[in-house]
Amino acid sequence: MESPDPSEYGERIAPVYDDLFGAVLDTDEAVACLAGLAGGGPVLELGIGTGRLAIPLHQRGIEVHGVDASEAMVARLRAKPGGEALPVTLGDLRDVPVDGVFPLIFLAFNTIFALPDQDQQVRCFQAVAEHLRPGGAFVIEAFVPDMTRWQNHQATQTVRLENGRVVLQTSRHDPARQRIDSVLNLLGEDGIRMYPFQIRYAWPAELDLMARVAGLRLRERWGGWDRRPFDSSSTAHVSVYEPD
Repeated sequence: MESPDPSEYGERIAPVYDDLFGAVLDTDEAVACLAGLAGGGPVLELGIGTGRLAIPLHQRGIEVHGVDASEAMVARLRAKPGGEALPVTLGDLRDVPVDGVFPLIFLAFNTIFALPDQDQQVRCFQAVAEHLRPGGAFVIEAFVPDMTRWQNHQATQTVRLENGRVVLQTSRHDPARQRIDSVLNLLGEDGIRMYPFQIRYAWPAELDLMARVAGLRLRERWGGWDRRPFDSSSTAHVSVYEPD
């Protein structure tokens, strides 16, 4: 499966994104944690999408800026109450194409893994460092890779099971490139819809090294937005980096 244009996934999935993920993600805890890190703002979200986090932060009185590659996702944000007030730049999050510096920049829900290789992930860290205020925080939420889920480098997972609809994720794993090619399959009474996407995962320690290359260092790491301790049983992490 070839790597798509960075905006392609968002363009395809925008109409159903909130329906698929809105109820399963810990939005309230994430917003509370980010608000605590924001200080007086402004903050910058890379991969702002439909505004799941940005709009509640804005409603708390925090000035929020965003970057996203998908016009369709941003259109969904604009259609929500308060979404039209958020300044959003359409562009590549690898370059952080905005002016100014911020006390908080964040990437939620595995968005760092949407960048297709290590070089481009490092490039994002470096661009973030240029826009981070002294004493500021760069926050990444991501899953911890789990090698036990793969059988012959393949896996199928039931994401949602409802009356009249099944959501399946079928994936293929390339451990040499730390790459996962997946398709979200929506099976319903109105037919089948398929949403392919690719990620390049990284281990927490690898992300820490990327940060060091960019002149950042790990300040804290939690097992979730509720700031629970990160340990060997954690399936995800929220990592907070700061300038050296």
